[in-house]
Amino acid sequence: MFMKILKKSITFQNMEDAREKWAKRKIIICLAIVEKNPFTEGLKGTIGDKMVFKQVQGRTIATYKGVPTGEPTEKQLEQRGLFQEATIYGKWVMSDPEAKAEYEAKKSDKYNSAYAIAVADFLKAPEIEEIDLSAFHGHVGDVIKVKAKDDFKVMSVSVDLFDLNGAKAEGGMAVEDKKDLNWNYTLTTEIASLTGTKIVVKASDKPGHVTEKEQTV
Repeated sequence: MFMKILKKSITFQNMEDAREKWAKRKIIICLAIVEKNPFTEGLKGTIGDKMVFKQVQGRTIATYKGVPTGEPTEKQLEQRGLFQEATIYGKWVMSDPEAKAEYEAKKSDKYNSAYAIAVADFLKAPEIEEIDLSAFHGHVGDVIKVKAKDDFKVMSVSVDLFDLNGAKAEGGMAVEDKKDLNWNYTLTTEIASLTGTKIVVKASDKPGHVTEKEQTV
């Protein structure tokens, strides 16, 4: 948990670019090589208003951001808030032995610590790639297949069916099929008319993010 501090000044050669970013001035950037720190190992992104973490040749580099000339945009503020929430989640994971072990099992060259994987997981919601209705004809026992993915793990997938008038016909949890990585929902009631039937699928990940996708027959 030590930081080797290096300092160097950078003068912009392209003055037009410098004018936009740093108002034609020399900036001092403080660089740090972070060693043996499980909370920052493998980390990438911005923390707070000043610190940026990067991965360079397998090492975690911490840098101070320069001072921008304008006020942060709404999108930038939103991203900062999201990353702060992600770091809180990462710290919780490190404090929970079961969650930490689960994330550590997914360590790779890209993310080599449970904390880094947890932060990355928080920053990306699950994706629903496809709702396959080829085996769905409105009969009991028909299967709706959902292809969902997450950078860490899809925790659950739910499927709800609504008729043409918006009334819920049925719904429940899909079951993961580890053979083809699909989530299968089996129909339990007969659907009299498929016309206009809306299928709403929701996928959730470990941090609790929920992605929703609709498809109408």
